[in-house]
Amino acid sequence: MAKSTSLRCRVLEAKDLPAKDLSGSSDPYCVVKVDNEVVARTATVWKSLNPFWGEEITLLLPRGFHSLTICVLDEDTIGQDDVIGKVSLSHQQISAEPRGIDSWLSLAPVNPDQEVQGEIHLELRVPERGHPRVLRCHLIEARDLAPRDPSGTSDPFGRVSCCGHTLETASRCPQVVKKTRFPRWDEVLEFELPEGELGEAVLSVELWDWDIVGKNDFLGRVEFFLDTLCPGPTRGWFQLLPFPSTTEDHGGQLGALRLAVRLLEDTVLPPHHYQPLIQLLTEPILCPSQSPESTALAVLEEVTSGESRQDVATKLVKLFLAQGLAVPLLDYLTTRELARTTDPNTLFRSNSLASKSMEQFMKVVGLPYLHEVLKPVVNRIFEEKKYVELDPGKMELSRGRRISFKGSLSEAQVRESSLELLKGYLGDIIEAIVGSVHKCPLPMRVAFKQLRRRVEERFPSAQHEEVRYFSISAFLFLRFFAPAVLTPKLFGLREQHAEPCTGRTLLLLAKALQSIGNLGLQLGQGKEPWMAPLNAVLLPSVTRVRAFLDALVTVVDEVPVPQGHSQPSATIKEGPLHTCPEGGVALLPRFSFKKRHFRLSSQALAYAKAPQGQVLGSIPVEQIRAVEQVDKGAFQHPHVLQVVAQDGTGQLHTTYLQCKSAPELWQWLWALRQATSANRDMLPTCHPGTFRAGRWTCCLQPTRAAPGCSRTHSAVLLGECSDLGDPAVAAQSLYGHLRAALAGGPVGSAVAGPPCPGQAGRPDGDRLLEVLRDLDIAHDAFTHHDETPGPPPSPLSVPRPPAPPSLRPSAHPGRGRNASGATEGTRGQQPGTGCIL
Repeated sequence: MAKSTSLRCRVLEAKDLPAKDLSGSSDPYCVVKVDNEVVARTATVWKSLNPFWGEEITLLLPRGFHSLTICVLDEDTIGQDDVIGKVSLSHQQISAEPRGIDSWLSLAPVNPDQEVQGEIHLELRVPERGHPRVLRCHLIEARDLAPRDPSGTSDPFGRVSCCGHTLETASRCPQVVKKTRFPRWDEVLEFELPEGELGEAVLSVELWDWDIVGKNDFLGRVEFFLDTLCPGPTRGWFQLLPFPSTTEDHGGQLGALRLAVRLLEDTVLPPHHYQPLIQLLTEPILCPSQSPESTALAVLEEVTSGESRQDVATKLVKLFLAQGLAVPLLDYLTTRELARTTDPNTLFRSNSLASKSMEQFMKVVGLPYLHEVLKPVVNRIFEEKKYVELDPGKMELSRGRRISFKGSLSEAQVRESSLELLKGYLGDIIEAIVGSVHKCPLPMRVAFKQLRRRVEERFPSAQHEEVRYFSISAFLFLRFFAPAVLTPKLFGLREQHAEPCTGRTLLLLAKALQSIGNLGLQLGQGKEPWMAPLNAVLLPSVTRVRAFLDALVTVVDEVPVPQGHSQPSATIKEGPLHTCPEGGVALLPRFSFKKRHFRLSSQALAYAKAPQGQVLGSIPVEQIRAVEQVDKGAFQHPHVLQVVAQDGTGQLHTTYLQCKSAPELWQWLWALRQATSANRDMLPTCHPGTFRAGRWTCCLQPTRAAPGCSRTHSAVLLGECSDLGDPAVAAQSLYGHLRAALAGGPVGSAVAGPPCPGQAGRPDGDRLLEVLRDLDIAHDAFTHHDETPGPPPSPLSVPRPPAPPSLRPSAHPGRGRNASGATEGTRGQQPGTGCIL
């Protein structure tokens, strides 16, 4: 059994941002933080005060979290990036909305004292009796503290206050704990407690960065109520928290950010518990003699609402891909939708479960195919940066200077030049698509062939001949090729969003592809008559597309491939990087790197001297145990990541990869974490520094074999990734959807139909309810097992009532902070066992 917290965050767009550049614009991007630790970064949208990102990440947080923060920054080529503002959401705020949050949120200013991160390792002892009673606060160590100095480190010391007295660690001396985010004090501070009841007495532990000039910088704090501390030791890792917020509402002066955030907290049972549910869902495929309306799959389709349809489709496709039944699933769903369709002109126009499932199937199976077809042309459009515009109302004639050095061009000249460019790009795209029949994965071709056959059976008359083509092009062009051309970043075709000029070119090309996907619907009708000149290219292309679709469904072998990927070793990411092995770190680490071309597939991370050169070395993906960012001070370069792999003898080896920019760094982190998401035995900790001159640069430990000082983040994954994932996780999600929809009463007469042969004549509705009840019982059993009394917990783990939503100040500003999950510890725990994410 595994308990997990899945946080889905879509950073959609922003509006009315302040201008940070002299040009009167900004180059905004977003940084996503969980408990003030950076876990993701969006691409930069250039020269825009109303940027659109549309990026989704999925954060798997098995130990929970406390807050989610999205910071908006302006990227600068020279100097430090400017902070625009942030949006912060607590765990309580997100979990209070079961359907998720999807709204515009005003940006708040960023206060450095609020930007804390990391944890502190403490042991507290309060004697039950004695005179005098002495509270012993043992400051052991801290980790992952915020860097406050330009070197990317801090000079931390502790300040402990209790009952009107304040003590500090001896670490303020310059020779102790300098230049590290992972200090170790191992120092005990003692406080004499007053006689009688402790009442509202509070123990406060604060961490500060010592500065020789100016005031010290705040690093975070934790607080404990003495009346909750039991006699004996209370030991554990406790998350550092900021001072109580005093930020005022700026009334949207910094702009607003649109987010879609949803929290899914679930318990995944061992896989065998889900086999009855999987059997019921797959019976319509394996037992086609059943009545289509009486199956569990039909019930799931019936109870799935619009807001959950995307998630259900994603889980169904992943589950059936793992069973080798994805293509029959699509055949079942599309057949049901065809039976409900009376007007062929509306076929697959809605976001039905069949349409969403086919769309998800194409993304999972066909993404390498999409890259092979479109990437060369898309790359050329980005590199050439040509000015293209057909709409007279949007033409900027002064931009014609990029085309001619004779001054501004006329409107006719700009239109003519734009038409030539669009015809060239569009011609190359169509040529690549129609010539890609044999590159298309076999499962996609078989799915399209079955789809055409079902459409011909449903609409056999000659007047509906076009429907057999449109049924395929509606998916392949309108839901696959055209969206990828419009937003290549979201399909992995590019690492950055397009600049406004390039984005306009992509928009016009996407409109043209949509017209081709509609099989001849001419452009220029209605509100956009200026698109009509492109019809000269589109109409001949439609004929070629029809021939392409005929060839695409001409397959002899109709047995679908039982894997989710038609190309197991397809390239996930590749590009030039500078690399340095662990043993190659010299006294001048900046010069230890060599340029190599890296290629990451689902099998290995390989490198060569050139893109087509001989492979010089590789790291099997299954041997990778950690992929983490390296502190910028380790190599005098801020964009370095490390790949820790374990060989056959159990030895760990680290390879350092230097990227040219922060976006590239995060793209490689995401790609490597996606490739290793199914790996077992991932390291819980690692060193974010290097071992040089006899010690680790991060925690200053003198031995190379010292345990890692920083937690790893292997659970952070990109949303909509193409891995199959765990079938048990998909089955648990589908169980949750069914349980929520059917909780109010019986399944209903609509699902009471004839059983599958061999099921003793029991209706499917009764069998489905019984399966759901069995899963309910299994969940209750595991919950009861987890709640079985064990050793008495520390009072710190017993939550106090949370602070009111208004967050109004109280007589004790810190009261209630630990109650919201600020600290976790267990009486008598060993070091590290109380760590939280």
